[in-house]
Amino acid sequence: MMTENIFEIMLQNRRNLHAILTKTPKEKLLKIPEGFNNNVYWNIAHTIATQQVLIYKFSGLQMRIPNDLVTKFSKGTVPDGTATDEEMMMVADFLISTAEWLIEDYNTALFQTFNEYTTSARVTLKNADDAIAFNLFHEGLHIGQIALLLKQLA
Repeated sequence: MMTENIFEIMLQNRRNLHAILTKTPKEKLLKIPEGFNNNVYWNIAHTIATQQVLIYKFSGLQMRIPNDLVTKFSKGTVPDGTATDEEMMMVADFLISTAEWLIEDYNTALFQTFNEYTTSARVTLKNADDAIAFNLFHEGLHIGQIALLLKQLA
């Protein structure tokens, strides 16, 4: 069973990402620095898409965000350096709502089945608890990448 602290850490990470997304100038969010293959915005949106795939899709459930967002920001994609203001506002909203929905769905025991999956980090996820824990690690990696990108853009 997940501890409340795991969820609180997840929510705080998402609040931090939300602050970066809403307080950083758009051109900085979308710029891909030399030597990098992505930008701050892609990393933020990628955390949402990945959470939905790892936890909802592998549990055999409907993801809570539009499929086109998952397609655009999934593993293996690269940003084109553009985004509409509408899309960016939607991503900002999903940062918090997808975290809150996950907590609600977890607490109502929605996650009953899981399709075992081995990540590119060679971690095998056997259930939703594993996926939630791994997702926290994954988001931490991207928060580090975002910090590095922001430093390059300073």
